[in-house]
Amino acid sequence: MPTPFGDDRDWFLHKRFGLFIHWGLYAIPAWHEQQQWRASVPRATYEKLRAQFNPVRFDPDAWLDMAERAGMEYLCITTKHHDGFCLWDTATTDYNVMRTPYGRDILALLAEACQRRGFPLCLYYSVVDWHHPAYPNQRRSHELPAPEPGDAPDWGRYRDFLVAQVRELCTRYGEIHGFWWDMNVTGIVDPSINDLIRSLQPAAVINNRGFDAGDFGTPERDYDDLREMLAFERLTEACQSVGRESWGYRVDEDYYTDRHLMASVDGALAKGGNYLLNVGPMADGTLPREAVGILERLGDWFQAIKESFYGCEPASARLNNREVLLTRRGYTLYVHLHRLPTMRRVLLDPIIVAPTRATLLNTGEPVAWSLDDLPTLHMSAGGLLIPEEHHYLRLKDLPVNELAGVVPVVRLEFERDPFSQ
Repeated sequence: MPTPFGDDRDWFLHKRFGLFIHWGLYAIPAWHEQQQWRASVPRATYEKLRAQFNPVRFDPDAWLDMAERAGMEYLCITTKHHDGFCLWDTATTDYNVMRTPYGRDILALLAEACQRRGFPLCLYYSVVDWHHPAYPNQRRSHELPAPEPGDAPDWGRYRDFLVAQVRELCTRYGEIHGFWWDMNVTGIVDPSINDLIRSLQPAAVINNRGFDAGDFGTPERDYDDLREMLAFERLTEACQSVGRESWGYRVDEDYYTDRHLMASVDGALAKGGNYLLNVGPMADGTLPREAVGILERLGDWFQAIKESFYGCEPASARLNNREVLLTRRGYTLYVHLHRLPTMRRVLLDPIIVAPTRATLLNTGEPVAWSLDDLPTLHMSAGGLLIPEEHHYLRLKDLPVNELAGVVPVVRLEFERDPFSQ
């Protein structure tokens, strides 16, 4: 289990599921949030999107309503992505939302709604910047191939710009609960920048993609193979988007299945981590219909099984069965079928204790169980007779076909420690 900070950052240990928002000029062409770079769009051409940015249907309360409907408890938004466009009223550059037809400070509107509703707000900020003339583009990951005409690469000058923006973000929008760096591909280590954030915003947790190791790790999508990991060794927040191709809004997106996302959420939370699930709003400020449907269905599942995460600790290492994950709270265990079940039973060796109650959280229905001597157990015992006191707990007749589209979770209640002999 992650060690508490012992300060205001401990909110992060109790609010485990958050909404990630990628939003900016890229919502207008609706292809990818990195269109300027991936499609080799000249800066001067891409900048013209600013004249079209007018999200007249943006309603921060509608976003928060949807997040709460999905069971989410905090929000992280892209204040500045790699393209350099800023969603707040910044004095450091004209390339911001105030110089668009919309002309309103989006971050201020969102921060006010979050604070009014007690909904923690975290801020994403990209170190890479394809717009600022001082950023040293050198063809590293997610950088432009070379400086563009008129650029004057200078890390010191860009650092001054970055620090000034960080100071604005940490002093103008009330309490901030997190700072989510991205793409410090320079490799520069500069703990003083995170020290500044902590001095201005004591409740803010900081990720590991900035200028030092930060407070938590950030495995992304399915790039990091976490399948064999039973518990995170350090504080971790996994992140994923509802669609495969883009984090920003994409017209022709390939959306993940509900079960894939449920298994992803379940896998991270059951291992002691947090989870950010991303949606890219459309250019008018509303959430895509398909994404809303995913969040609603995910919310139905999550609200039914969320007790298996909160106040629980990872316990999968206590089981021999690697087809399931286990969390526990005292004498209560939660069995997570996060992988597609191969049969209607789950063997929970080495548990030899009978539960007082077994319940499928998804439906509230009881689950059949028995303490069994199974033929397959004799294989691992070398064919030897297995004494009755080593008959293991088996969950039986689980409705895995009926629940094939979700992740089933079973609550087991015991009168004593189920792992004691």
